Amino acid sequence: MDLDAGVWDEADDMHSEELMRMSADEIGRRTRAIENEARVLREEVKRLTLDHNNHKEKVKDNQEKIKLNKQLPYLVGNIVEILDVNPEDEAEEDGANVDLDSQRAGKCVVLKTSTRQTIFLPVIGLVEASELKPGDLVGVNKDSYLILDTLPAEYDARVKAMEVDEKPQ
Repeated sequence: MDLDAGVWDEADDMHSEELMRMSADEIGRRTRAIENEARVLREEVKRLTLDHNNHKEKVKDNQEKIKLNKQLPYLVGNIVEILDVNPEDEAEEDGANVDLDSQRAGKCVVLKTSTRQTIFLPVIGLVEASELKPGDLVGVNKDSYLILDTLPAEYDARVKAMEVDEKPQ
């Protein structure tokens, strides 16, 4: 504590000497400059606090959306193929509509659902592509078909028994 007191005493001595050499106008200008800087910093703190609160709200909303999307009913899907897609470098035309899904780079999935639909997913979902392999059973959202979870192998026999490979004659 004595060391800190000594440092602050020296700083006070230096500032008091500096103040003694300044005129009243210079002290007033310095005071206004310090007040302006303090005001700017307070506004910056308010802005950053507001940004922080906005980001917290967005995170909370997104967590609620994920929670809603993870609720049942899932559809059970079977991974058919995992594709590594790189968009072709084509000349772009001015004013032309652009399909954003065709412009994505990375892993995409083809899956077959328990409702006998085959779906191409340019965005896989909540499961990393590295965790998936062809033949895996996954739970997908019934509306968006995004992969929400991988299912254990014991579901396999029940799902395979209910899946229709060919149309009955």
